[in-house]
Amino acid sequence: MKTEQHYFEEAKTLEQYMNDMTTKKEESFSIYDQFEVPADDEFIEILKTKKPHILAITEDWCGDAMMNNAIIRKVSEAAGLETRAVYRDENLELMDQYLTNGGRSIPVYLLLNDEGEVISKWGPRAEVVQKFVMDGRAKFPDKEDPAFEETQKKFYEQMTHEFMTNNEFHLAVYEDIRSHWLPILQNK
Repeated sequence: MKTEQHYFEEAKTLEQYMNDMTTKKEESFSIYDQFEVPADDEFIEILKTKKPHILAITEDWCGDAMMNNAIIRKVSEAAGLETRAVYRDENLELMDQYLTNGGRSIPVYLLLNDEGEVISKWGPRAEVVQKFVMDGRAKFPDKEDPAFEETQKKFYEQMTHEFMTNNEFHLAVYEDIRSHWLPILQNK
């Protein structure tokens, strides 16, 4: 079985992944252009010092990936880290090691040390974003209801808009990643 480091070595850079996107590309680049990594942050400094690398498990049709990949890319660039991406559906053996509540939820980001060992996982959503999604889905009618599909479609459109334009969501993603990874990096 391939290690996470092998997947990383065979993967495309996150920059190339974003350039190759066929869906949600414009939206992802809009987020990338908007988001600024917070200044004088100890998280970026420790990333620069420890030099981990990041493996993203993603797909370009995913709204969460649309937002999170742009933010992870900005973090990686600010810290001078190498971040690469693999497609979930082409790498189920890897994906199945990092399920969320038993599902293949994406994106997932694996933080690897210089030996290529996974020292942390983050994804698919920041807590604030998860609450927004769950609150929205709670308003859906039953799946058997004729209004279900239209309600779901409208919510996904609203969700995409929020993911693209809500700077509080962007910062929440950054802060959630930071709160997961900073303590791990401080203890390594």
